[in-house]
This record gives sequence, structure tokens and C-alpha cells, in this order.
Amino acid sequence: MVIDAGGDITNAVIGGILSFYGATIGLAGVIDGAIRDVAEIRERTFPIYARGVNHRGRYKDGPGAINVPVTVGGMVVRPGDLLVGDQDGLLAFAPDAARSLITNAETQRAREEATMQAMRDGRWDRSFIDALEARCANGSAKAEEAGTYRDGLLSKEAPDRACHGE
Repeated sequence: MVIDAGGDITNAVIGGILSFYGATIGLAGVIDGAIRDVAEIRERTFPIYARGVNHRGRYKDGPGAINVPVTVGGMVVRPGDLLVGDQDGLLAFAPDAARSLITNAETQRAREEATMQAMRDGRWDRSFIDALEARCANGSAKAEEAGTYRDGLLSKEAPDRACHGE
């Protein structure tokens, strides 16, 4: 079950009763909006991901539609899509893309494990960090020359925004 409430959390779109029903028919929930009755929902085996929580109940007379494409956090979810999520985020995809996505995820996981092992072994290539540090140091020097530093902070005219956490 995917509910597109447009990210609005001023009213909950699902609570204890509807989550109970969803659990009885084997659903999971993704809500781009608010839920309520969180303690009650946590007692169930009803996995649900929501943008927020609000004690105000839902509007019982719409608007709404069933089995139509929706957008959740900028991601389009179509009827029949598979959804995979955890505390870090959510991914929706057509069932026929599952095998390819799993293969790509396994490849990426192996690549990341190899990187972490290289870090543990002291053989990790950090040249991209060295280059970024050099670029930032060069940009800071240029900014000082141009007078764009104010009280130790770069102004909006910063030559390289990536060097300053923006």
C-alpha cells in the first residue's frame, strides 16, 4: 500500500484501524504523509514507513484514487511496483527489473567491501581526497585574495561551494 499525501503531515492518513486491516490482509505501508496511533501500529507485524506522525485524523471524504501512479518523495510508484525499504530510504521498481537490480546491488556491495578492506589494509587510494583538499586550499587562497572571506567565512561568491559543506 502506497499513499501519496504530497508530504503533508498536517493530518494523518492512516492510523490504528486501517493499519490493523492492512496487517490482516498482508500489506505493508509507505506513506508520503503522516500516520497516527504509532504505539498501536508498532505492536503489529505491519511494516510501515511514513514521513511523519500527527494526532489529527484523516479526511474521510477524499480526495483520493486507487491503483494509480503516485509520487513519494519525488519517486514515481506505479501499481504493481515492488517496494524495498529500510531506515535509509525506499526504492520502487517494476518486477521485471528485480533480477538486474539485485545483481547491481550485489556488485556495489562487493565494491564497497573491497574499499573498506583496502582502508583496513592501508592501501586505499585516497587521491581524490587529496585533490579535493588541494582544490579547496587553492580556492580559499583565491577567495582571500578576492576579499570574499568575511569573519573567517566565505561569502556567496565562494569559488568552490563543495569545499565549504554546501
